[in-house]
Amino acid sequence: MPHLAPVIVHADDAIIVTEKPSGLLSQPARGEERKDCLELRVQAQYPDALLVHRLDMATSGLILLARGPEMLRRMNHAFAQRTVGKRYVATVHGRVARDSGEIDLPLAADPDNNPRQRVDHERGKRALTRYRVVERRGEGDAAVSRVELEPVTGRTHQLRVHLMSLGHPILGDVLYAPPHSAQFYARLHLHAAAIAFIHPERRTAMSFESAVPF
Repeated sequence: MPHLAPVIVHADDAIIVTEKPSGLLSQPARGEERKDCLELRVQAQYPDALLVHRLDMATSGLILLARGPEMLRRMNHAFAQRTVGKRYVATVHGRVARDSGEIDLPLAADPDNNPRQRVDHERGKRALTRYRVVERRGEGDAAVSRVELEPVTGRTHQLRVHLMSLGHPILGDVLYAPPHSAQFYARLHLHAAAIAFIHPERRTAMSFESAVPF
């Protein structure tokens, strides 16, 4: 499907930076109808490309791939050491009261509602998100806030569950927002807008930004 074609932002002998559209899987999932994904589409042009990290299918924005196993190992180490910086932008329901803050709530899979995640203080893994409000608009039920997000950890659905836990689910979120949100908004309003890291071969600082499509 042409409208799901990823855009190559940067490519060299070690890494590839690409923009994933909302609606495209990051990597193959179970089921023949869920094989189409960003990783396979990029591999059609760069056969040695390997996914370093993922975005939810509904999330758009910047994704990093490594060229071959050694570059993948180096970038995985960088993620494990938390030397890769990522910034997301989301639009959420309601007026977020504080201008900035941290959400420090442990997350785990919800066994009764796959693939949902939930805050779980007994079995959850630590998850930390920093946020900053950049815009508030509207009143009452129509009020929304635009926020910048920094995920310090990288748990499944972390940003979506953390914002929902504040009482501000992301617009268009079919899993965590009220049903009318997904009916009114055509997509999840969450975008990976920036990424910064040290090049795994040249050891130089690199950063990329992507325009927010909502």
